[in-house]
Amino acid sequence: MKIEKLELFTVPPRWVFLKVTTESGIVGWGEPIVEGRASTVKAAVLELEDYILGRSANDIEDIWQVLYRGGFYRGGPILTSAISGIEQALWDIKGKYHNMPIYDMLGGPVRHKMRVYGWIGGDKPSDVLEQARERYNQGYTAIKMNATAELGWIDSYEKVDSVLERVYAIKSEFGNKLDVAIDFHGRVHKPMAKILLKELDKYNIMFIEEPVLVENEEVFQELKYYTSIPIATGERNYTRWGFKNLITKGYVDIIQPDLSHAGGILETKKIAAMAEAFDIAVAPHCPLGPIALAACLQLDFCTPNAFIQEQSLGIHYNQGNDVLDYLVDKGNFEYENGHVKILKKPGLGIEINEEYVREMDKVGHDWKNPIWRLEDGSLSEW
Repeated sequence: MKIEKLELFTVPPRWVFLKVTTESGIVGWGEPIVEGRASTVKAAVLELEDYILGRSANDIEDIWQVLYRGGFYRGGPILTSAISGIEQALWDIKGKYHNMPIYDMLGGPVRHKMRVYGWIGGDKPSDVLEQARERYNQGYTAIKMNATAELGWIDSYEKVDSVLERVYAIKSEFGNKLDVAIDFHGRVHKPMAKILLKELDKYNIMFIEEPVLVENEEVFQELKYYTSIPIATGERNYTRWGFKNLITKGYVDIIQPDLSHAGGILETKKIAAMAEAFDIAVAPHCPLGPIALAACLQLDFCTPNAFIQEQSLGIHYNQGNDVLDYLVDKGNFEYENGHVKILKKPGLGIEINEEYVREMDKVGHDWKNPIWRLEDGSLSEW
């Protein structure tokens, strides 16, 4: 079980895959990526390689501690994303060695299927009603869309009205048959967030995501006075220390750790357990590839307070390649009535099409998120 080799692949639309091979030939896959910083995360993985080669792949906790605490500087999206991808691959190896899904090694399943939602609307939301109909006809019972495009610190009620019109169009057609989550994407500052939350309160929204940037975490407590809608955040928080205030101070109702950013599978399991003790739900962030999604589902199946899973099948980012393209069995994620059935194969529960990965690595990508500016030329949050 000694780790012999690490290989990294940059594959479209915007992902990095990691293959870890042991001396005995067991292979594990991980997805170490920060969207828009793929080359930087790859460099971080390679810098960590010396701490991993020759170690037993069974020693996941100790390897994690060495990678995270062994350097004087720790935390942040680049380091923890590199560690996350390595950790996912080690769990994949361990599961295959013991012939068990990862959730069985973390306490066993608490559910036999996991609810998922589909994305609609794109970066600058449009055509949301038609796309909501498509998702509903595909069997989804929940959708998520961005609330708005660029928004200034203090902006117009015309933009507020356009948000409400989009939500009203969907809710008036589907009522409560289709749950709707609204992602503010950290684009909204406190003055406008208060207005939007108050106005959206009447629409039975499933949750509001990132109403403000998480750097302004104290604002979350204030925003709760303006709405009864559950508030969610966490995709830009890393490790349990990055979630500590959000959880212990009750700033949010839902946390959204990303298993390719927050520290991996076991670290996110610890974060979810912290949240459970404070009656906070978990909805893992995952607009990424099949390895990240499989890692999330392994967590979901053994985590009582996980209630819905983001997944990127058909998301607007996936131009040219999508989640299922990299799998040997494209039916591996059994989508049915807005749920994914429990994964039963060992490790992550998926088989990566390595030949296709190597082919697409030659294509690669250099994905960057857009830079947005307001009408006056000042920078806007994307």
